[in-house]
Amino acid sequence: MAMTDEDALDFAIVVYREDGCWDAELLPVALTSDLEGLIHALKQQPSESGTIGLVAVGDEFFVALRVLRERVEVFLSDIAASWDFPLARQVLEYLDVPVPDEEELDEILQDEETVLPAGDLSIFADLGLDEMELGILSGDIDLLPEDVLSSIAARLGFSEPFERAIESVFG
Repeated sequence: MAMTDEDALDFAIVVYREDGCWDAELLPVALTSDLEGLIHALKQQPSESGTIGLVAVGDEFFVALRVLRERVEVFLSDIAASWDFPLARQVLEYLDVPVPDEEELDEILQDEETVLPAGDLSIFADLGLDEMELGILSGDIDLLPEDVLSSIAARLGFSEPFERAIESVFG
């Protein structure tokens, strides 16, 4: 089923490994605008190889997180989203990356084909998704955030639980 822009929803999913198997669950939608709450929720979920958080905000951007004990890695697909979306702004602040001013944002947005990510491109390198591939996926402006996250899930080997969690959002 193809989705239109009006169908695009915000969602947050936690992905974790138990007994050697991946599982995924939907998180409260309120966490799509609360980085601190999102990190807290991910830390609560025990996992063999760290907990992964995947968040899509409409058809605008996505955030990927990975929590392994006290270490938290964060990736934001598009810095420009920081002007309009609290989660994107919070991610930049967390990463200690300055939110672009109006002039910088205009430069970024001048080329509508360009998306400027921030954060740890190697967030999933040890699971088989290298920096270059993540950069290519996140920079594809023809893909909706949930499509990119679905591709990431497939590449990392948890496509089935991810898609089940998505189904609970989109029905």
